[in-house]
Amino acid sequence: MNTKDGNGNSQRKQLEVDFVCNQGSKRCYIQSALRLPTEEKREQELRSLRNIDDCFQKFVITEDPIKRYQDGNGVVYKEEYNFFPTFAYILL
Repeated sequence: MNTKDGNGNSQRKQLEVDFVCNQGSKRCYIQSALRLPTEEKREQELRSLRNIDDCFQKFVITEDPIKRYQDGNGVVYKEEYNFFPTFAYILL
C-alpha cells in the first residue's frame, strides 16, 4: 500500500491478512484479533481487508463477546472463543 507522510513523501506499507482459506474456486479471508477494545484497533485490523479488491468473504474473528454482524463493507464480525486455541493447536 502506498501512502504519503506529513511532508508529502511517498511511503510504502505492507499489510497482511492472518489467514487465507481456499477450497477449489472458493476463498475467504480471516483477520483474527484477540480483542478490539478501541476504534483505532478495529481500523488497524480492517485496513488489510479493505485493500483486497475481490468479492470473496472477509471475516474478523475476535474473542470479544459480540453478536455476529456484517458491516457496510461486507466484513463479517464474529465472536469465536474456541477459534484461537484450535488454530494454535493446528499450527504447533
